[in-house]
Amino acid sequence: MGEFIDSMKALCVNPLKVDKSAGVVLAFLGLARCFPLEHGVRGCASFTKLFFMRHFQEPIPLQTTAIDHGATILGADDNLVDGLRTVIERHQPEVVGIAFTTMTEFQGADALRSVAEFRDRFPEHAHVAVIPVSTTDAPDGLEGGYARAVEAIVGALVPPTRSAGACGAHINILASSMLTPGDVDTLKDWVRAFDLRPVVIPDLGDSVDGHLLAHGFSPLTYGGVARTEVERAGQSAATIVVGPSLGRAADLLKARTQVPDFRFPSLTGLEACDELTTALRDISGRSVPDRLRRQRDQLLDAMVDCHFRTADTSAMVAGDPDLAGALVRFARSVGVRVPTIVTTAKAPSLRQCLSDRIVVGDLDDLEREATEHPVQLLIANSHANALAARLRVPLMRAGFPQHDVLGAHNKSWIGYAGTRQTLFEVANLLARSQPEASPYSSIYGQPADPSKASAAHGRTSPDERTLP
Repeated sequence: MGEFIDSMKALCVNPLKVDKSAGVVLAFLGLARCFPLEHGVRGCASFTKLFFMRHFQEPIPLQTTAIDHGATILGADDNLVDGLRTVIERHQPEVVGIAFTTMTEFQGADALRSVAEFRDRFPEHAHVAVIPVSTTDAPDGLEGGYARAVEAIVGALVPPTRSAGACGAHINILASSMLTPGDVDTLKDWVRAFDLRPVVIPDLGDSVDGHLLAHGFSPLTYGGVARTEVERAGQSAATIVVGPSLGRAADLLKARTQVPDFRFPSLTGLEACDELTTALRDISGRSVPDRLRRQRDQLLDAMVDCHFRTADTSAMVAGDPDLAGALVRFARSVGVRVPTIVTTAKAPSLRQCLSDRIVVGDLDDLEREATEHPVQLLIANSHANALAARLRVPLMRAGFPQHDVLGAHNKSWIGYAGTRQTLFEVANLLARSQPEASPYSSIYGQPADPSKASAAHGRTSPDERTLP
């Protein structure tokens, strides 16, 4: 069991952590006809928007209340109330998701009071769901903000009910921020293979997966799970929870609906895939489809093919706790040791990863750890590219952001097929990190031109040597 080690530096040198408000916005991007709104200064929303545009290679619908220096000192509640009225009257959203930024959090903005004032002043907009998310006490980083937003979505949209199983084929899925849009699509296909209907909360696979729209840019989200689907979550047969960070949201959903849930720390790796497949088989009462059985056999074959390259090798992982834990569990399952994890928060789930060191810090700490304890592979986001080059170690990109490669958001890491492709990538990167052996040439060989061969190898031919 690993122990947490706090980085004692006075400042962040090479950031690994992403702001919590970005995580809140990410969750709202998975709701259909949602208007994400950041309550803060213009720069906060501009950064978040650019951050996601570079990662997803897509336009991102996001606006700001744009508080100025006067509102920063005297209070910005009026900005929020007026902003809500403006966006609802102009764009007609079904949901407005409000992400409070660090500026307004420190200012002491009262989210619930501001929304209550808006409701009192503009009762004609009561049909629009307004979901404020304060992240003051949320775990640090994108993952913590995202988890708090999912909890707020469940609290605002799912009514208390005792109708579990009324929609027997519906399965709720609470999807962690570590899942890419490609992962979400894979997970939905996985559930559909058992003739079940997935309801993903939030559904990034339907919104930021990269698809063209006939009407072009929209200030509302480009897809996602419908509000009515979320409201019927209490009638589903079961809930699949992916990622330890969504524990609070899962507890709230279960308390409100009594829908049984199945919780998985990750869905990457043979054992994790088998656990979800077994759960879906039990929920549906159907046998495992032949397609999944074949994919499992293909993964087993890949594990046999790759174990010569992965066994007894080492890697270091940097990322938010859910992602780091998933990658470490997968690495250990294929024989790769992970002596150090660098993460953004002290998540209890990481203690089960069996790494020697769990450093809460930044990418500068990753570089220092990899310098003191050399490894053969680094797994981190694109910001680790330069340090990997300095260390002469290959980098496997994972997490947020990945701005220097195309298609990262559509890559699938989960399921039998996704695990197989991840294993191939790890094995190939490890193979590159191992120095190639120079071919052996006997001094007794007979090349076409002995003089050139002798010069190339720095040796003398048998005819040129003086024998004893």
